[in-house]
Amino acid sequence: MSSVGASIIYDAVMRKLAKGERFNLGLATGNTMILLYDELADKFNRARADLSLLSTWNLDEYASDARTAVPHDHPLSYWKYMHEMLFAKFDPSLGFREENAHFPEPASPETYDPAIAAAGGLDLQLLGIGFNGHIAFNEPMREDEISVEAFGALPTRVLPLSKETIEQNTAVTAGGDSSLVPRFAATMGMAPILAAKKCLLLACFAEQTAPLSAIFARDGAPTPFLPASYLWRHPDYRLIYTTDKIALG
Repeated sequence: MSSVGASIIYDAVMRKLAKGERFNLGLATGNTMILLYDELADKFNRARADLSLLSTWNLDEYASDARTAVPHDHPLSYWKYMHEMLFAKFDPSLGFREENAHFPEPASPETYDPAIAAAGGLDLQLLGIGFNGHIAFNEPMREDEISVEAFGALPTRVLPLSKETIEQNTAVTAGGDSSLVPRFAATMGMAPILAAKKCLLLACFAEQTAPLSAIFARDGAPTPFLPASYLWRHPDYRLIYTTDKIALG
């Protein structure tokens, strides 16, 4: 999964870099992406890629309240994660610049989508899927709360995390310590995710079988109750999953 995912991203990035064009890469975090980022950095380093033309746009950042990002040294900071798992592994001579790494800012989430659009939009968005079917931190909602169209148009914003997501992240990334998991996050909205030219979803946990199976059972019909279901109608979407953990009929 990691090797195939890294190759897809690398090939897409290099096609534009070879023409001297900027590439806008949407990034995700979590245990699913760790080996992929190892391989991706190695590919760029071996190719001597000009990473001065690479801009990254992360899906989300934790917040300690509705307007304050967690500090960069917080154990679960996504800024910290990206610098340790990917950016620090780039050969410094390749020219990747700190100012080209973007994260949604809880104090001004409304500025993120216009910044992405002004940069030319996302060329590829890397995604994981929550055990409850969320993508980024766009949490499930009932259709009597929000229409299918309105959910798909949600912008980048700050929101409280669901009980299920806090429990998932406590188990998967916080070593079982719920107190480490912030209760808010700034998250890229459904609108900019779905506007990406390519979307790539990776899954490797047995607990992801249920939401993926539910999405397949809907035969591509999107619902706010399964945010990842919106991807099935994206014009350039790929799902890669590990069949030793996930069984889809």
